[in-house]
Amino acid sequence: MRTKHETPILVTRSSLPPLEEYVEMLKPIWETAWLTNMGNYHEELKAQLKAYMKTPNLELFVNGHMALELTLQAMNLSGEVITTPFSFASTTHAIVRNGLTPVFCDINEEDYTLDVDQLESLITEKTCAIVPVHVYGNLCDVERIQEIADRHHLKVVYDAAHTFGEELNGKGVAEFGDASMFSFHATKVFHSIEGGAVAFRDEKLKDLLYQLKNFGITGYESVEYVGANGKMNEFQAAMGLCNLRHLDGEIAKRKVLAERYRERLGGIPGIRLCREQPGVRSNYAYMPVVFDGFSATRDQIFEKLKAFNIFARKYFYPCINSYACYRDQFRAEDTPVAQRIASQVLTLPLYADLPLEVVDEICDIILEQ
Repeated sequence: MRTKHETPILVTRSSLPPLEEYVEMLKPIWETAWLTNMGNYHEELKAQLKAYMKTPNLELFVNGHMALELTLQAMNLSGEVITTPFSFASTTHAIVRNGLTPVFCDINEEDYTLDVDQLESLITEKTCAIVPVHVYGNLCDVERIQEIADRHHLKVVYDAAHTFGEELNGKGVAEFGDASMFSFHATKVFHSIEGGAVAFRDEKLKDLLYQLKNFGITGYESVEYVGANGKMNEFQAAMGLCNLRHLDGEIAKRKVLAERYRERLGGIPGIRLCREQPGVRSNYAYMPVVFDGFSATRDQIFEKLKAFNIFARKYFYPCINSYACYRDQFRAEDTPVAQRIASQVLTLPLYADLPLEVVDEICDIILEQ
């Protein structure tokens, strides 16, 4: 007889370094009393991330959203931006808060990233950029997107929040497009409690991004831009440095769990798993499962798991073009694949310290009739 878990099993759980390791990192902060404003840990983390992500240009931010919003501001864009409604709210909010108009492109059936076959038909004389989203660790069709963007002279800014540390045929994901935003939120594979970064191609953005995240200040008595407070503090940077040391081990643990899910749920009629992308070194960030013609609906599976104190997540649901704040501006039915997948997808619990027997239990609950 299966019993309800006393402690909830959540869809994710933050990876943490040994407490003693983090406490040791805090001592220099107490000694110097330098808590924020691009201190030693900030600069050290930036240097280590450049090496890990294989990118020459990178700037740290207080969170991923501010990283994306200020990157779009730094590019001085105007007009329309093609993006996807199958993402977290931040993607579209960053576009709108820059006075830009989002144009939603549907997603493809294979990996739920932007459908490149529809992309070019949405480009108009007002289009200035494309903001595709790497979803669940699945990479967009970066080559085709870049080819289309080059032909139409458009910027490409990736929302790469889900793909930290990934590579495609040995090339770091941070190397694609004009810029890529990464989230270091506590729920991500790599985190700095809160935090984010932008990797970018044009070195001219370096000083501007630095200034925009510091209120637009350009000198002791000079403020040239309407910036924001987007700085990562030293406590965040210290956590990032600790977690980076353990990252490869954490990803290896995630891989074991993801493979067990695939072993148990792969090939089951009515259950669809994302195909593994050739040439991609995955970070195993999420375990999305689409229930399409299964004996139970997504919502029924969600409730079955919840009854045992196991909490999966309807992620992403609803689509952004269904949000109340955008409902009067967009028609959700214009992106039917995104709408359908959003109503069928469930991300199952996946984190480094999740016991393998709990993965089996989750699969058993799903498969029980």
